[in-house]
Amino acid sequence: MTTTEANQVTPQAAVDSAEPADHAHGMHGYHKQKDEHLKRLRRIEGQIRGLQRMVDEDVYCIDILTQVSASTKALQSFALQLLEEHLRHCVADAAAHGGDLDAKVEEATKAIGRMLRT
Repeated sequence: MTTTEANQVTPQAAVDSAEPADHAHGMHGYHKQKDEHLKRLRRIEGQIRGLQRMVDEDVYCIDILTQVSASTKALQSFALQLLEEHLRHCVADAAAHGGDLDAKVEEATKAIGRMLRT
């Protein structure tokens, strides 16, 4: 992808990636663990690169599938931790400070639904 392509955003992509207004200040539920999350994601990225190497080196299918499973579990674990932080920070904040609690619960419910479909 070229730099020009990377900077082009479709109208739907802009809507899909829009931040909720209450997070415009950049303080998401994960901000305190940001470095830890980045470290974890780099480890997962390493696992994915390992999968690429395994395919390139013609490693036995079952061995690759075992590593796919480990990578999938690592991403699922990361997602659950992020969801917990969202519930503790964003949803709890909406409940405590008179925010739109129903919207936050619906948002979290949809995120859980997307996680379950994968």
